[in-house]
Amino acid sequence: MSDACPAPAHRPDDHRLRELMAEVAVGDHDAYRLVYRSVAGQVFGLVRRILRDPAQSEEVAQEVMLQVWQAAARYRPERGEVVAWVLTMAHHRAVDRVRQAQASAEREARAAAHQHTTAFDEVAEKVQDSLERERVRHCLKALTEVQRQSLTLAYYRGLTYQQVAELQHAPLSTTKTRIRDGLIRLRDCLGVGS
Repeated sequence: MSDACPAPAHRPDDHRLRELMAEVAVGDHDAYRLVYRSVAGQVFGLVRRILRDPAQSEEVAQEVMLQVWQAAARYRPERGEVVAWVLTMAHHRAVDRVRQAQASAEREARAAAHQHTTAFDEVAEKVQDSLERERVRHCLKALTEVQRQSLTLAYYRGLTYQQVAELQHAPLSTTKTRIRDGLIRLRDCLGVGS
């Protein structure tokens, strides 16, 4: 994906991306190319982190970029930056793909369950996973709002520290400190060794 449209040496700032999106909304192919080159790499990176499969990641990233072209008129600058809007679409589309795969796997598992009884170890593992997810949710709630938001943007949405800093209108050093401190508090809450 990144081979087809290499990133420009200078990425347009968000103001310019907003202008380009307005041009894309009326069918400007050149504006779309610039938007594509500005965000396609980040889209692929986020989708790849969620799906892990390179082929599926490329497919989903292309679907997202097509969606950007088709939905450009629905972009609202007052609701946020272009990159955040596109990455939100990418995140949703990748999560949908994961859910589809999980639903398919669950259908297969239900069919297989009629053939044999679930082993005790499988049940114990599912219970353990559920308890661990609940512990993480509990520990995330113990963080400050800015720490939780910073970690969510960096680790669940796949944004760089610089992008998180820009979204939060904070200096990069402050953002890094928030993320570091949040991770330390999470580690301590979860009882994970250093």
